[in-house]
Amino acid sequence: MKGSWEDLYEDLRSKLGLSKRHAIDLGPREREALIRATDALREKFVLNVVGKDELAKARAWIREVGKCVEELRALLGVKCVFYTRELKSFISDPLAHLKKKIFVYTFDLLTGKIEPWQFERKASAAIRTSLRTNMRSIYQTWVFFKLLSLIASEEPSKLIHPEHGSLYVERSGRQRLGLIPPNCVISGLSGALSFFLEVPRPIAWEDSRDLASVWKFYVALRPDMMVYGGVVMDIADPPSDPPIKKPDFIVECKELDDWYGRVRDLKGQLSKPLSAEEWRFLWLKGLWDGLADAMGVKRKEVIRMFREERSIRLREPQLVQLYRSVYRPDEMALVSRARVPGEVRDELEAHGIKVYDDVGFRPERLEELAHELLSKARPAGEADLLAEVASILGLKQFDREALRKVLLELVREEADVLRKRLSASGPNDEGMRKYPGT
Repeated sequence: MKGSWEDLYEDLRSKLGLSKRHAIDLGPREREALIRATDALREKFVLNVVGKDELAKARAWIREVGKCVEELRALLGVKCVFYTRELKSFISDPLAHLKKKIFVYTFDLLTGKIEPWQFERKASAAIRTSLRTNMRSIYQTWVFFKLLSLIASEEPSKLIHPEHGSLYVERSGRQRLGLIPPNCVISGLSGALSFFLEVPRPIAWEDSRDLASVWKFYVALRPDMMVYGGVVMDIADPPSDPPIKKPDFIVECKELDDWYGRVRDLKGQLSKPLSAEEWRFLWLKGLWDGLADAMGVKRKEVIRMFREERSIRLREPQLVQLYRSVYRPDEMALVSRARVPGEVRDELEAHGIKVYDDVGFRPERLEELAHELLSKARPAGEADLLAEVASILGLKQFDREALRKVLLELVREEADVLRKRLSASGPNDEGMRKYPGT
């Protein structure tokens, strides 16, 4: 594509002569024609904002996630993965996704609704925000998938929730029944682990009384990953503060090279509950205490800042410490794609947060963390016979259906031996049912 995006804009505006005032006023055919006509302009603008190198980087990260999915198909029998609509679109084609983000702005530009300088400011912000958000989601997803893969590689495991073999990265609509269910539960010889991504999120409510009781879910802090030992199908606990069951492990992921130097304004998390009664009970006490600890000030100072309606600015390391202070997990880890300076590592580890840095996309850097997570596994109920057999055979990976068929063949071949052993240790042969083929 030759010329700048400004040149393409001038050329298109003179050719199209649009009279509509909004994209939604266009008919399907008109909208399709506009999309085709503005494709070059939007692509030129996206490349001008993020550059080809950033898009190549995004595609490389996406390939790493794809490799993990293939591993999970083999190790856990995962049949399909459900991403958020946003992430699915980005993974499918990063450039096309970013071009879609500025379609309305492009229409507004061509109809004269906004000036070129306004378009540049708004469209640039939309592109950068989308790219940053999706790159963060991709790395978090890679860490999640890779931990599952490493755990399943250490001992034969299976995905026991969801039962149909689908793995959910997104949580859309999953709290409609007033529960907070896991994204997945895996089970192996050591027991089961339940994984929850970006929780707690709002749960269903019907009236103002319900809303007052679940308000804390709307303003809760949301670490990247919470892990519970055993089969845990709901962590919602509205009467408690915080309003979820205490996690065994929290894992926070950082994809940026300079994440530790960034700051975040914390205001929504300090929003006043809707009812006066809720306010009097000060359910925010735990959050205030955590903030005070992370900021190195007294709780009354944090309360004063809140009452003055001031947002509280925290450095990212302080926010990570706040997660630990509020949710009080048995253990917590931070996974950083890039190397973390010694002073930042010392600060986090002084607060009981284990740092795994310079991870990149190297699975060996996460092996220790996977082992630590596995140590939190708890019995899932009925033992997994196929996993036990695979372990005895020394199999790290196996086809469950193939192993089941081989076992049944062996049982048929050695039926007499099995009957004798069962008779010696339990009911006699006359009391045992005989099945066809035995």
